Amino acid sequence: MNTAMTVLSIGSAIAIGAISPGPSFVMVARTAVASTRGNGLAAALGMGAGGIVFATAALLGLQVLLASVPWLYLAFKVAGGGYLAYLGYRIWQGANAPLQLSASGGPDSQPSLKRAFILGLGTQLSNPKTAIFYGSIFASLLPHDIPAALLVALPIVVFCIEAGWYSIVALLLSSASPRDAYLRYKSRIDRVAGGVMALLGFRLVITAARV
Repeated sequence: MNTAMTVLSIGSAIAIGAISPGPSFVMVARTAVASTRGNGLAAALGMGAGGIVFATAALLGLQVLLASVPWLYLAFKVAGGGYLAYLGYRIWQGANAPLQLSASGGPDSQPSLKRAFILGLGTQLSNPKTAIFYGSIFASLLPHDIPAALLVALPIVVFCIEAGWYSIVALLLSSASPRDAYLRYKSRIDRVAGGVMALLGFRLVITAARV
């Protein structure tokens, strides 16, 4: 398999994984409708940066390390699940808090772009299943002798896929209609988003405890 076909095959698999609903989608979607378009895009860039981390880790053999050191994977799952559960709790806790509006009539610019980026990055990195997913794809599709071009191209391609998809989500959900709906049903939407996030986190912890 030549370099172009390898990149295409891995990119297609990563794209399917990115589009699949999960905690990352929940976080970007809520940031886009509850805050500003800029914050939604910043969170999307955080997802892309997390993708670079996972791609680089996969190239360095993280999957092999996690498979050979069971307690490390267990700790990774518990820590990631705890973080997602905490985020879900924070969203649920603030469900009844009114959304502050700026002078222009839109949601306040808080949280900052930096905070939104870090939130996106943290949410992406908190899911160890994503690390295993990346590792499995890379292990099955990469050639035995990896060309230098692939080492450079794959992290870039992964960033473009992850950041690109979540940017589309942020742009669509930060438009007027979704935001107006969010303002009308904020408490319900936040409780659903927080509950989903917390359940995903608890599920990670529970499955880790069963190992």
